[in-house]
Amino acid sequence: MSGSLLRLVCTAAVAATTVLAPTPATAAPEPQSDLGEEPAAVAELLTDLQQLYRKAEEATEAYNATEEKLKKQRAETDRLDRALARTRLSLHDSRGAAGRLARQQYQSSTDISPYVRLLLARDPQHAIDQGHVIGRLARERAGTVGRLTGNERKARDLARKARKALDDQLALTERRKKERDQVRERLHDVEELLASLSRDQLTALAAFEKEGITKAQEKFMASGALGNVGNGGGSGTGIRKPSAEGDRALRHAVRQLGKPYVWGAEGPKSYDCSGLTSQAWAEAGTPIPRTSQEQWKRLKRIPLTELRPGDLVVYFPKATHVALYLGDGMVVQAPRPGAKVKVSPIAANPVLGAVRPDPDGKPLRRYQPPELPEGATDGSDEGYDGEGAYAAPAPDTSTR
Repeated sequence: MSGSLLRLVCTAAVAATTVLAPTPATAAPEPQSDLGEEPAAVAELLTDLQQLYRKAEEATEAYNATEEKLKKQRAETDRLDRALARTRLSLHDSRGAAGRLARQQYQSSTDISPYVRLLLARDPQHAIDQGHVIGRLARERAGTVGRLTGNERKARDLARKARKALDDQLALTERRKKERDQVRERLHDVEELLASLSRDQLTALAAFEKEGITKAQEKFMASGALGNVGNGGGSGTGIRKPSAEGDRALRHAVRQLGKPYVWGAEGPKSYDCSGLTSQAWAEAGTPIPRTSQEQWKRLKRIPLTELRPGDLVVYFPKATHVALYLGDGMVVQAPRPGAKVKVSPIAANPVLGAVRPDPDGKPLRRYQPPELPEGATDGSDEGYDGEGAYAAPAPDTSTR
């Protein structure tokens, strides 16, 4: 394996070393393989592959973050364009009114002072009344000029903001393109590594990974990290229950089991990790940030000992992966490219911590866990199956 691959971070084989990010752990014993490969060689392969996946997911979440910013920037650009169009229409009307005012003034111009007119008038009261009318017209004219000036100033300001908004949008579009290319490059590295392996090596790799995750999960659960009521299923006393929103989010996620992981996808046919969690909570009526990093940054953090179904479990030091807590030490997740939405052990990846989208949500009085379909736990928790199923969203060539 190349030195560059070995520089990458985090594998399932060493998942047990960092199951709790705040507390450094010692390395777990290396699982032994009896499938024709030396354990050290299989561990190195797994390390390389897992680190490539990690890089791909980091690039994916960066792409997702830029995509979210681009959506907001498009909306802002459109809003400014509409406001500018309205202001220009109003400016056109103001200029028309100002033009009419100028013509009227030209046509009715006289050198006679209003005071002289009053002295010469046969009916002074009529002249005074006429003066009031003239005063009102003068105020209206002043208002017309003021609106014209104000609309011109507003139009200039909106035009400047609209140009900047469009420049920002173009910059985000270019950045998203670069990040999209980076994701594809990372996934190409994965495909190259997988293509270089024999069927026996893939089999040994899968067995080694499964054994490593099993050991990590056993150690995690034995550590008491989830407390005495770490499950969340059943209806007995002392068992943690979700909120109504958490229940709806979890059930939506369970309905997505078996759908493929596609980077950048938010459903309904495919998902990436944070696409699954954000859409599940959106379906529950509680919108949350799109990316795993923003979910970790902006949502309420909770101790693992307080986990309840529907909460989000965040992984890796940079918060680049996320899953929904199911209960009993299990999560629902979209693992990696090449995998499908599935139920996995909570320690399948190194746990960073947990967040709760509805910290004020009251636990249900009665709770029945969702029924899982057959095969819910099948497949790799790390997402490699040798099929090269690394589909991406259709390219967006628009700049607006």
